Amino acid sequence: MSDFELCVITARSDRLQRGHLEVARAALEGGARLIQLRDKALSSRALFELAQEVRQLTRQHRAQFIVNDRLDIALAVEADGVHLGQDDLPIAAARRLLGPLAIIGASVRERSQAEQAAADGASYLGLGPIYASPSKCDAGPALGLAPIADIQRNVGLPVLAIGGLTRDNVGEVIRAGASGAAVISAVSEADSMVEATAALLKAIRESRSRAASGVVS
Repeated sequence: MSDFELCVITARSDRLQRGHLEVARAALEGGARLIQLRDKALSSRALFELAQEVRQLTRQHRAQFIVNDRLDIALAVEADGVHLGQDDLPIAAARRLLGPLAIIGASVRERSQAEQAAADGASYLGLGPIYASPSKCDAGPALGLAPIADIQRNVGLPVLAIGGLTRDNVGEVIRAGASGAAVISAVSEADSMVEATAALLKAIRESRSRAASGVVS
């Protein structure tokens, strides 16, 4: 059973002198149950060694672990899956290699991409950036909230909103129809990463509860 409530994407913070392991550990302690390792600069060997350590952490916390882009690393460390962008290995090929139970996330910006990802075997959709993102300069212009409900309603896969999300606005994407949220700097750049993760989860769950009960806020 996959938990798409909150995905914390690891990132190094030079300002706060934090690495991927510190971010992952704090996020897990704060309650996150889905961690994505993302680092486009590390060598394959360094990424493999780091992924092994994050894999161990997630097992200790009974959480799920996916690797951004690198199917080979995900397979090598027995991760739960992989997250793929539009220019990465095709989802259908990744599904053949990983099998039917693996988590495969797909980055999308529009319904046609979402429909193709679903047809190819994606497990969830990372939709964004919803708001301007300080963490992904190449993510493109902000989409706003409108595409969330359209894709959630017409594609049928869990939608994780991403891009510029904080504990103050994450409720907006849940109320718009997202299944959950994926964040980078909202955790990695927070004064207390544990508290930031817990606060995000609290906001997501409160918004889910209000939506389920028909309360508009």
